[in-house]
Order: sequence, then C-alpha cells, then structure tokens
Amino acid sequence: MKTKFTSEQRDQPMIQIMEDNLRKCVHCGFCLPVCPTYSILGDERDSPRGRIYSIKNMLEKGGEPSSQIVKHVDRCLSCLACMTACPSGVDYQHYIDHARSYIDNTHRRPLIDKLFRWLITTVITNQRIFVVAITASIIFKPILKIFGKKINNLVNLVPRQLTKKKISDHDASFMAEGKEVIRVALLPGCAQRTLRPSINEASIRLLNRMGATIIIPKNINCCGAINYHLGAESAALTKARSNIDVLINEIESDGLNYIISNSAGCGTHLKDYFSLFKNDPIYLEKSERISRITRDITEVLSTLRAPNSKISEEPLIVYHDACSLLHGQKIKKAPRALLKKFGFQIIEIPGNHFCCGSAGTFNLIQIDLARKLKFERVNKINSLIKNQSIQFLVTGNIGCITQMASEISIPTVHTVELLDWATGGPRPIS
Repeated sequence: MKTKFTSEQRDQPMIQIMEDNLRKCVHCGFCLPVCPTYSILGDERDSPRGRIYSIKNMLEKGGEPSSQIVKHVDRCLSCLACMTACPSGVDYQHYIDHARSYIDNTHRRPLIDKLFRWLITTVITNQRIFVVAITASIIFKPILKIFGKKINNLVNLVPRQLTKKKISDHDASFMAEGKEVIRVALLPGCAQRTLRPSINEASIRLLNRMGATIIIPKNINCCGAINYHLGAESAALTKARSNIDVLINEIESDGLNYIISNSAGCGTHLKDYFSLFKNDPIYLEKSERISRITRDITEVLSTLRAPNSKISEEPLIVYHDACSLLHGQKIKKAPRALLKKFGFQIIEIPGNHFCCGSAGTFNLIQIDLARKLKFERVNKINSLIKNQSIQFLVTGNIGCITQMASEISIPTVHTVELLDWATGGPRPIS
C-alpha cells in the first residue's frame, strides 16, 4: 500500500512503525471473511482492510480524526483473527493500537463517552474499587437498570453474588508438593480475581501438585491491557513499568522459571511488553526479559509431569478458543491435549472460529455488536448441548466466561478448573 507521509511525519517513531506495516498490505482480502464485525455488518470500513486504509488517511491528514473514522476503529474487537489469516504478515495488532492511541490524544469524544471509558478503566483495574462497585451493583441492581443502556448492560454482567476467596491472591507463596520442579510467578488478573477467584485457586492447587512453587508478588498491578486497548497509552505504560520492576526484582532475588498468566488477554499483553518499550532504553531490556519468560498456564502445564486423573467417567465438554489465546498467542493444541490427557472428551463447535464478543471491554462499550456476536456463538453451542450429554463449556479467558455463561445451560468454566477437578480438586460450578 502506497503512503503519502511528509518527511516531518516520518521522523515520528509511531509513523515509521505504521508505514512499515502499511507497505506489507496487498489488499488481498483474506482478512474479510474471518473478521467478526465485517461478517455482521458487511461494511468494508468495518473490516481490517478497510480500517487499515482509513487509519492511513487519518494519519496522513493529521489533526483531529473524523467521527466516522473513530466509529469504525472503535468497532474493532482486536480479536486478531485477521493476523492469523494474513499471508503478508501485516502486524494489525500494533497498527490498530497505535491508531487508538492517536485518536485518544487528538479526538474530542462526547463527555458521557469519555466519562464511561474513564469509569471502566478506573473500576475494573483497581480490585478494591471493583469489589465495592460489584457489591453495590448486586444490592442496587433493580434501581441501576433505569440509568440507560450502558449501565443496564454493565449490571446484567454482574454476578448474583461474589464468591469468597479461599486462597490469598496477594503477596503470597505456595510451595510445591514433593520436590520443587519449577518456581513461577502467577499473575492473578484484575477482573478475574474478583469475579471468579476459583480460577486462581484451581491454578495454584494444580501447579502445586505438578511440582511448581508459586509466588504472587506484592504490588503486582493490572497488566495495562484494558487501558492500552482503549488508547490510554500513558496509563498502560505506567502500569507496565510498575509490573516490570516488581517482576525483575523477583527474578533477581529468588529467581523465576516462568511468569504465568491464566487469563488469555493478560498473557497476550505481557508477552508483548517488549514492543511497548522499543523507544525506551531504560525499560526495553527489562521488558524483553519479562516477555521472554511469560507463558499461558497451559504451556507450562504441558511441560510438567501430570498426576493420574481421578475421574472415572469421560465427561463430554465443548471447548471455546479465546481469541487472545488462539490468535494472540497462537495456542490451540496445548489446552486440548491437556484436557484429553486428563480424561475429557472434546466436542468442537461447528464452523469457523468466531469471537464471542467479549474482547476486553468491547462488550461494555459496543453493546449491540457484542450481543450479536455472543448469540452467533452461543446458539451453536446450545445446539450441541441440546443433542448431546455435554457437561461443561470450557475456555481459557475470564472475559469469554463472563460473556457467555448466562446464555448457556451448563457450567461455563476455565480449563484449569477442569484439570484441577480431574486431579483431586472440587468439581467446578458456573
């Protein structure tokens, strides 16, 4: 794709990166059929190819972008299915994130939109505030539903009650059972530790059984993915630097074999920390060290000696690929192989993989689109459940679980919750 940037624009590091990407795009259109928003809306401007072209025009023109361009960029899920399909290697992930940052710095959003985005990033990424907000939402649910569509949608995603934590997920360590094989740091996540503490609890029990000593570092922060994908780059980098300092200190004091994430979205962002600091000589090397040893929990479990499964039956399950795991981290085989090894029979969802519409905070902001995408997915899953004795819907991301659980008649659980149950833990419930 040809570009018309000025020499002054080309001096900007962001423009240099984006121009390299633009030149890779050959307009082949392979990205169109795999793009969820294009499939739903049928508008070229809501496809990766269309967005790439619109963003190019926005950057070449400079100044404040039009509300039309902002609308189509905001509709992108960042599911990264286009990157899996692209034969030219266009780095759409960073291209769209740079565009969001540019929009955040130059576009004047309506005040209510700006406040809502601030509310999301402030509440979800701070556990204490999030717990208070969820508790208040549970108590005042009937009243809050009158405060407009967006607040009503938020309230509908709130669980009926908060589950009390059984294991500390703050500044704690958990010793391996028997001989220590590896020492790892577990990142507890922001929303996950509040909405579904059983995921971290299952992860800890399972890793301990398999010879891992686990550290949950003091002062570990939100990974910054929520801020970053909403264009708030400065806040995201502040959180990333804080985490890098905490984790580097842990590496250099007692050592770590891996940094483990059990939330696909967080893991994808941590593995990408190094790209955030390409122009920061102080944090580049440190961020590379963090990204180098970050793993999804299924990657680590696959390397450890598995205990014998304690379930005599072979339960039927449906497995849903989280986009950030499948496309963001290119992990497809590991979760399936582990589930099969521990005695579960996997039923695949028919047709091509499709995003469930959660996509970080997408389902909070793009409500109608997210709802259409959700039912595109759950209708296929419910058809399978109707015709077979399926016991669980399984996935590797808290966002997908929260998005689909209310529309599925069987428990929607995390991969590690099933693996923990198979090796002696409690049977998971939705």
